[in-house]
Amino acid sequence: MAIATINPTTGETERAFTPHTAAEVQRRIALAHDAFAALKDTTFAERARWLRAAADLLEAEVDDTARLLVVEMGKPIAQAEAEIRKSAKGLRYYAEHAEAFLADEPLSDPSAVGASKAWTRYEPLGAVLAVMPWNFPVWQALRFAAPALAAGNTGLLKHASNVPQTALYLDGLFARAGFPEGAFQALLIGSGEVKAVVEDPRVKAVTLTGSEPAGRAVAAAAGAAIKKSVLELGGSDPFIVLPSADLDAAVETAVKARTINNGQSCIASKRFIVHADVYDEFSRRFAEATAALVVGDPLDPETEVGPLATESGRDDLAELVDDAIAKGAKVLAGSGAPERPGWFYTPTVLADLSEDARIVQEEAFGPVATLYRAEDAEDAARIANQTTFGLSSSVWTNDPEEQEWFIRRLDAGAVFVNGMTVSFPELPFGGVKASGYGRELAAAGIREFTNLKTVWRS
Repeated sequence: MAIATINPTTGETERAFTPHTAAEVQRRIALAHDAFAALKDTTFAERARWLRAAADLLEAEVDDTARLLVVEMGKPIAQAEAEIRKSAKGLRYYAEHAEAFLADEPLSDPSAVGASKAWTRYEPLGAVLAVMPWNFPVWQALRFAAPALAAGNTGLLKHASNVPQTALYLDGLFARAGFPEGAFQALLIGSGEVKAVVEDPRVKAVTLTGSEPAGRAVAAAAGAAIKKSVLELGGSDPFIVLPSADLDAAVETAVKARTINNGQSCIASKRFIVHADVYDEFSRRFAEATAALVVGDPLDPETEVGPLATESGRDDLAELVDDAIAKGAKVLAGSGAPERPGWFYTPTVLADLSEDARIVQEEAFGPVATLYRAEDAEDAARIANQTTFGLSSSVWTNDPEEQEWFIRRLDAGAVFVNGMTVSFPELPFGGVKASGYGRELAAAGIREFTNLKTVWRS
């Protein structure tokens, strides 16, 4: 895939970039390795000051950076601005909390292990490679960078090839904020070059957010090199609606949860599993609200759904929908690409799906929702857990016992009750099953790329 900005609204190439040579990649790895020697000896207070400076830059430049996101991957402008501001919040969160998260933890009774004192300490590992996707090109990268840098690690960013200008913006952000030269750098390389970077002994760990095949490849390379890896892969998150739910809130949130970021989010609700008692009303209202969404130029503030980020992504989504329809699915709203330039796909709702339809098991990465009728809570949980994914989930019920039952039963990294899944700096984020392993954000996220050192003193 070419390293280029191809505007998804028009399909036109805005700017192309020459990939970094092997020599340049080696130079940047060496720079990250050398920068770690300096960064690990700085104080939490110094690193916090630089993180806050980076947050200040993000907020000061939000207009231009948000427009860049729209041009590179097509999200509506208001959502792009919100992503920048959320990223600044994430930087400030780790500036505030990193020292407490990584504080020494003394053993309350060291005599139990024959010591006068015993404790554990978190220490940074070194240069960490991040392989990041295009769908939240600033937030995804910074939710890695903020904890990694706060802990004293350095970062190497292999960003998606269709957001190179965002990658280069982030390449310069931390140096402008005061971090040592080489503390955070972008690598303009293709996916074929990632394995060699993972294998380099100066790179100590790797994190990837992306597809399941990419995750398997990176995890295999990291495992062979005996290096830590964290994976956040795909999701086909269930949105379960029970009879006691507030149907007005459930419908309104369901539409947003499926179409935010033009439907291109790993944690977007994709499968809407509705109890038979409220299925007919929910499905009617959900389909009507989906059909009423404003599709158009993402730079227009009135637009609710813009284009998909890539032509191949739009075509893959269309194939999933066409396969489902060919196998008997009923179209309640939308389907198909509108007659206009760019990589748009009409927001779509499908029902009555055949078990052998690909979309039942595969992730639909775009504004396409699938509806399932559940006979009872047991049936709803069965449908929710039937895919290989387990990223997050959303359950709508006002029955406390039912809420607790679903929290226990759902195979997912998170359960949101009467709300849509959102990532917060304050909460750990990650999945189970084919959705990956490890956690980002909160205390768990900053500790992933540290050495938990045990200290025993006689």
